Amino acid sequence: MIEGDPAIDVNFRTVLEDHTAGDPMRAEVKWTNLSRRQIAKRIGALGTPVSRHVVSQLLREHRYRRRKALKKKTMGPRHPDRDAQFEKIARLKKKYLKAGLPVISMDTKKKELMGDFYRDGVIDTQATIETNDHDFGSAGSGVVIPHGVYDVGRNRGFIHLNTSHDTSELACDSLAAWWEDHGRAAYPRAKQLLVLCDGGGSNSASRYVFKEGLQELANRLGIEIRVAHYPPYCSKYHPIEHRLFPHVTRACRGVIFRTLETVRYYMSKAETSKGLKIEVRILEKVYATGCKCAAGFKETMKIVFDRLLPKWNYRAVPEPM
Repeated sequence: MIEGDPAIDVNFRTVLEDHTAGDPMRAEVKWTNLSRRQIAKRIGALGTPVSRHVVSQLLREHRYRRRKALKKKTMGPRHPDRDAQFEKIARLKKKYLKAGLPVISMDTKKKELMGDFYRDGVIDTQATIETNDHDFGSAGSGVVIPHGVYDVGRNRGFIHLNTSHDTSELACDSLAAWWEDHGRAAYPRAKQLLVLCDGGGSNSASRYVFKEGLQELANRLGIEIRVAHYPPYCSKYHPIEHRLFPHVTRACRGVIFRTLETVRYYMSKAETSKGLKIEVRILEKVYATGCKCAAGFKETMKIVFDRLLPKWNYRAVPEPM
């Protein structure tokens, strides 16, 4: 206990009694919604004036810390093949990286409204920035879709911006743009490419239109594209989710996305002390929704499925010219 009047500790407990929340499943997890200034004011009102510094000491003594909630709880049932797929992905990554072959993690980042819309964060300005008090998309100039490609081996990020729809075609075009602009030069001898994806979204493991796009891409680029999907509810383990996207978000905090060029400029500023660099490009193509694979594709496709967990692991092999 802090040296001095023991009544301070009693009053501290009294103040927090009605302002403490907890986890019903874990008795040791508690938090308070009061600031240090508010706690000091209430303790003073009970006859024992204290400073915010003393309040900080009291909080530490009672095991309160400033913490941020962590997204660590996996939603949904644990898939029985989850661990087997994680082990398979680890083996594939190690094999490809050891051979000097590209390992790519790709996904679509959170869509952003363009216009006078509020965004979290503080920036230095010479005047107050005013935004709309409601986020009605109709009041803006559209939505920007950032599709990301992260080069695991080289610690390089690539964001391709589009303003139409997040589709399998966009995912394939984003991968193609990375290969043509950067991948081919970085890996001149590579004839194989490993792509890590989530199990849903535009690159869903169950979307045959995605597989059709990959096959067309493999034929056009002349490179084998191996795909490994993460199991359901495991996107937080996806490299792009924790090695690229958080840094892009940080670089754009407080910035109002009024134009696509503004989005491109600030996202390209993201970097880390470990050498991460990011390039951002705009894909102006309009992507249609509701597309289906060509008639007969499922019966004649050249996609090669693995024997182990084929629903999550397969290869698009270039067809002979």
